[in-house]
Amino acid sequence: MIEFGPDGTGVGGSTDRDGTTGAVPPIRVVIADDQDAVRAGLVLILAAAPGLEVVGQAADGEEAVALCRKLRPDVAVLDVRMPRLDGVSATREIVAERLADVLVLTTFDLDEYVFGALRAGASGFLLKDTDAEGLLDAVRTVARGEGIIAAAVTRRLISAFAATPPEAPAVDRTAVDELTPRERDVLACLGRGLSNQQIADRLAMAESTTKTHVSRILGKLGLRSRVQAAILAQELGLPNP
Repeated sequence: MIEFGPDGTGVGGSTDRDGTTGAVPPIRVVIADDQDAVRAGLVLILAAAPGLEVVGQAADGEEAVALCRKLRPDVAVLDVRMPRLDGVSATREIVAERLADVLVLTTFDLDEYVFGALRAGASGFLLKDTDAEGLLDAVRTVARGEGIIAAAVTRRLISAFAATPPEAPAVDRTAVDELTPRERDVLACLGRGLSNQQIADRLAMAESTTKTHVSRILGKLGLRSRVQAAILAQELGLPNP
């Protein structure tokens, strides 16, 4: 797998996901898959892992969105092919309403699924042949606000983006001008693919402050994910902070 951003856990004490020191709250997860056996297997793996808590299960996309609205989990793990509402459409709704970060897990590595999931705002894309350790690492990575993509599809994804550069999201230029100087620095760092911890180190601030800035940037610019923010930053040619 290709992981964007290192683990921000510090030394000499536990670190909350928001960067503060103290007891670490569990990562709350909703799982959606229409195959009962697969869903049960995912629940078994995640529920047995330290620091993770499965708070809901869904058999289709509509149920997944409803559970996320009700439970507000940290991460939603969604299959692509599901009845009533597919995983890509469910991702779009969950991300648009900021209900959870989404990790798409599927048997299929077809380009239409990969691109569709990432355009919908998914923070990660994994294949179901990923081992248990890889799955757990991916859930924790997404919960930290970072992104992760299965190595099997990364090269093809990069080649496709190089051949046809993604268009920057449509953003009102006045919204960009209204960003504070600090927010513009954070946006520039996103454009260089830096993780929250790396941005915090570069700009000499707490990781929790970085997360707050990223959230405000997405809100002000009407963006769904840090991937879209990174594309916009590259298109704007923001200077290196």
